[in-house]
Amino acid sequence: MDKIKKIPEKVSGLSEKLNRYLRRNAAGQTNEHKPRPVKKNRNTKKTIRETLVSWAFLLPSLMGVLTFFVLPFCVVVFYSVVNNPIQKEFVGFSNFVRVFTNNAFKQAAYNTFMFSIIAVPLAVGLSLFLAVVMESGIPFKSQFRSFFLSPMMVPIASIVLIWQVLFHFNGIVNVVGMYFGGPKIDWLKSDKAQIVIVVLFLWKNLGYNMILFMAALSSVPKDLIEVARLESATDSQIFWTIKMRYLSSTILFVTIMSLINSFKVFREIYLMTGDYPYKTLYMMQHFMNNTFASVDYQKLSASAIIMALVIVILMLIMFNTENRYGKDIEG
Repeated sequence: MDKIKKIPEKVSGLSEKLNRYLRRNAAGQTNEHKPRPVKKNRNTKKTIRETLVSWAFLLPSLMGVLTFFVLPFCVVVFYSVVNNPIQKEFVGFSNFVRVFTNNAFKQAAYNTFMFSIIAVPLAVGLSLFLAVVMESGIPFKSQFRSFFLSPMMVPIASIVLIWQVLFHFNGIVNVVGMYFGGPKIDWLKSDKAQIVIVVLFLWKNLGYNMILFMAALSSVPKDLIEVARLESATDSQIFWTIKMRYLSSTILFVTIMSLINSFKVFREIYLMTGDYPYKTLYMMQHFMNNTFASVDYQKLSASAIIMALVIVILMLIMFNTENRYGKDIEG
């Protein structure tokens, strides 16, 4: 009978132990789901250390940019608004007015604009055309590619010598033209002089631009092209609707590089014609060099700022166009 009386006590004791066990397990599961406290101090110190290391690696480049680009540009801006580097009296925009009313500046700006607006689209369009032709698998593909890249290996002095031999008044081009009944033209001292420079610019830059476009064309997803062919799309439709959208960033880069190179064509013109070439070959760099030789730093600084602003505006327009056209591809 005593054992029977103790059974309810044992049962109640077991139930209490079971309840305690269940509460302990529940508390353990709750603690497992609770997020561990983040060690803010350690993470903050790590972030600060990584930031300092990054800036330490960037510091040499930043110092170089500040020393050779930013500070000189600030000096140019200062010179453009003073009367001369000695008295340093503020004159506002009078130096810019002098530049805009200068006939030599007008001629140089017009020639540079006309050359860029003709040569840059031709360089981009022809190099893209050559890249598409090379991609189609024509025979002697490697030989053609080497031919278009060969101007990059030729020194500028040799290029100038070749062009002088070709386009001299008694040069090869005139000899061949007269053989077929054409007139004898003094190419570098006539209104056709800029044609010679455009041909020279294209000959020098087409190969490099073509390689860039060939690399971009090879990165176009092949599965999209296969799907388009299964949907009976023509080659022209594939090119304009698929390939051109993936080429947008490369077209922007090639256009910017061609625009920059169009301002560097002064070297060849200078070596062929000197400081004062025929009027259609008188570029902005000629104007700046001659202004520097006359020690007119104020006018030189004002013209340099005008040229820089024009280039920045053109690049902003190109970046905006590329972002609108190719943002869905990049996203």
